[in-house]
Amino acid sequence: MQELSVNHLLGIKYITEEDIQLIFNTADHFKEVINRPIKKVPSLRDITIANIFFENSTRTKLSFELAQKRLSADVVNFAASSSSVTKGETLIDTVNNILSMKVDMVVMRHSSPGAAVFLSKNVNASIVNAGDGAHEHPTQALLDAYTIRERLGDVAGKKVVIVGDILHSRVALSNIYSLQKLGAEVKVCGPKTLIPRYITELGVQVEPNLRKALEWCDVANMLRVQNERLDISYFPTTREYAMQYGLDKQLLDSLNKEIVVMHPGPINRGVEITSDVADSKQSVILDQVENGVAVRMAVIYLLASKIKQ
Repeated sequence: MQELSVNHLLGIKYITEEDIQLIFNTADHFKEVINRPIKKVPSLRDITIANIFFENSTRTKLSFELAQKRLSADVVNFAASSSSVTKGETLIDTVNNILSMKVDMVVMRHSSPGAAVFLSKNVNASIVNAGDGAHEHPTQALLDAYTIRERLGDVAGKKVVIVGDILHSRVALSNIYSLQKLGAEVKVCGPKTLIPRYITELGVQVEPNLRKALEWCDVANMLRVQNERLDISYFPTTREYAMQYGLDKQLLDSLNKEIVVMHPGPINRGVEITSDVADSKQSVILDQVENGVAVRMAVIYLLASKIKQ
């Protein structure tokens, strides 16, 4: 059996194109499983996984939990806001306490960039990064690329524009890495204040005009405006942002081709995209959610098979 080149999923930066293709091929199998009447397989009956979320998350946490249960793993959920972390316990102490309960894998979301890498060097378990600050969110990028592959047949040669708050987005960085590894062309579009200065060093072009970006692309990934991270004002008003960088049906229909519209969720309807775009046949937002479970099943299954060795 083919196996991953890594023992952890810390970021797309650390995995190869072969790893990504292996995850996709495994996800194809699990996608078929989750569409059966009985959606469970006994693959990971002897594996215990801890979900440790130091930041709030509904969709990612639910998706991981569902993926773990579909694989018959034992699941422990840990919410940092109601734990000893608030009393000053360190990250390593917290995780080591959980590992002493004989946990094999940790899925962690943390507000500090690099937290997952730090953990992987200090504890004896397989680590899956469910988002570290504004750094990476590898499973989101994998499910996004998997959804493009499903809708358009292949990722190689496709043109993808990522629109919105690139500066604070872990989704954007992971997506750039994965799309480039799979042979797609990537541009970013958004207010100048929300485009990081280093972005062109990643081989990504900046297109300030949304209409031009949409006319160029095959896929538009519309990022959420992260109000909780915007400690200073990066654009005048939400309404002004929506007028310049929001996608509505009129703009979508005025393009001379059909593009695929994605959104990592949760959507601010009427800001990044309007409801009629979110619910249109060009939108793959609900496919992304379904694929998220299959892709996370694939990641967990492949990492667990390395633990068992």
